[in-house]
Amino acid sequence: MKHRLVRWLPAIVVPVAIAAGAIAVPLAAGAADLPVKSPEDVLRLVASSDTKAFSGTVEQSSDLGLPSLPKTAGGSGADSSAASTLELLMDDHTAKVYVDGPTKVRVQVLDQLAERDAIRNGSDVWLYQSSDESVTHLTVPKHAKSAQPTPNPDATATTPQALAERFLAAVDPTTKVSLGSNTKVAGRDAYDLVLTPRTDATLVGSVAIAVDGRTGLPLRVQVMARGQSSPAFEAGFTSFNPGAPDASVFSFTPPKGATVTEQSPKSGERPSGAAHPKPTVTGTGWATIVSLPAGSVPTKVLDDPLVGELTQSVDGGRALSTSLLSVLVTADGRVLAGAVPVSALQSAAQ
Repeated sequence: MKHRLVRWLPAIVVPVAIAAGAIAVPLAAGAADLPVKSPEDVLRLVASSDTKAFSGTVEQSSDLGLPSLPKTAGGSGADSSAASTLELLMDDHTAKVYVDGPTKVRVQVLDQLAERDAIRNGSDVWLYQSSDESVTHLTVPKHAKSAQPTPNPDATATTPQALAERFLAAVDPTTKVSLGSNTKVAGRDAYDLVLTPRTDATLVGSVAIAVDGRTGLPLRVQVMARGQSSPAFEAGFTSFNPGAPDASVFSFTPPKGATVTEQSPKSGERPSGAAHPKPTVTGTGWATIVSLPAGSVPTKVLDDPLVGELTQSVDGGRALSTSLLSVLVTADGRVLAGAVPVSALQSAAQ
């Protein structure tokens, strides 16, 4: 799969990317079956990967220092949007991933006694949730760029390759880039590319990306919170198969009785078709803070009881604080987020 280096905004926070100029680490000792490479060599391996077809199982886990979501959080309908977003970020998940070129992608998130599917098969995009038998179908315009392979950002944001691409987004000399000991992921030999912030203004301690030694695909991403010895967030393959999946996995027919909603993206829009207010970005690198103006987040989301349960009252509004990111909703309705302490968001809000 051809990698595009773009910025990542998990939930609404922009972590950092790296610069080749930040690499100043000696060659790492290679395992018997992996050539010795420098960090810069591994970055080039990722960028030049031409693996267009593969499949596998991805496990996601998180330990963000928040209480478990209530069992009712997985409900359906518009009123559950906040719960669904938080649940996807905070809970553990297993997903089946199938890719065959830029326009054939399926991500099947396996929930307890349910599943969520995001499927792109050529110009057809299907989003399916078995819990309420809801289906959304849209057609990608013919002029849409083929570099948009993922049919639903929510369902695919935590695949290892998508996460890694976004962490390796742009040039920033505030990151130390090194190699840890070679590792194995899903039975495959991999280089351990480690990104470490050179600032203490961030909650992130380091990010480790396991890069497949043969294909150059990121197989696992582990995000460490500052001061913690185990990953606060991790997404990695537990099984990985290079090669084209069976064509049948990209076919989808709405189940009998399912509610199907048709969407028609306007010219030039991405498949989601949603309009997003332009955020304001302050700070740099790992200390970046993203601010959304008042009214950007629907009132029904901010008023969701779950949001009230997970946030606490602070000077200037309400805040969600985790081991990796903080979110501040100000009294006038603005939303600020970053991989920084809440105090940094309060200062930015002023």
